[in-house]
Amino acid sequence: MILLSDPAVSRMPIEESGEALLDLRTVPALRLDTRMADEEGCYAHLRLSVVDRLVVAQTLLPPALRFLVIEGFRPFELQARYFAAHVERLRAARPNLDPAWYHRQASRYISPPEVAPHVAGAAVDLTLCETDGSELWLGTAVNDTDTEDCHTASTAVSDEVRGRRRILGEALTTVGLVNYPTEWWHWSYGDRYWACVTGAPAARYGPAEPAGRRRGDVDGAR
Repeated sequence: MILLSDPAVSRMPIEESGEALLDLRTVPALRLDTRMADEEGCYAHLRLSVVDRLVVAQTLLPPALRFLVIEGFRPFELQARYFAAHVERLRAARPNLDPAWYHRQASRYISPPEVAPHVAGAAVDLTLCETDGSELWLGTAVNDTDTEDCHTASTAVSDEVRGRRRILGEALTTVGLVNYPTEWWHWSYGDRYWACVTGAPAARYGPAEPAGRRRGDVDGAR
């Protein structure tokens, strides 16, 4: 398993495409959940090519199912806050270990901000719902942490859950997205992690900002 803390990820070069972030609130084909909504609407933004792939992938789902998008772009400052908080939780639970251990262990569930796919607008956290918007259970809550059940290939979850994860994964993999294997809900395209695991020569996307937003504007969501 390649973790986001792996030096192979941070060594990947970035050839920034300059592709814009698109507001999913203007994309009626995709259903957007508001549990991670922030005042600026950062959560609703993704790179254009990621959105295009999601729209195509949704057509590959069974007719009764849709994607339910939870979160896309995440500001660098907020990502750094999440990562630091998780490191401190690990430190409190298991004190006096090597700092590199905390960094690596934290990256199993929260990306180091310098390589975070969400910061590039390249990652989407999503699940499945029915056509009426009723969310399906895929074994854990989206953004649950530190449980083996979160692992995409976990054998501890029910057959029904594994089937739903397989449906989700087959559609997204077909259009070129990659999964972070400790989080069944996290998929990305064009970022450094994607480049590393697919063998691409470089990432297409580096850190991004929605139009009109200044870096440092964070409202403290979640």
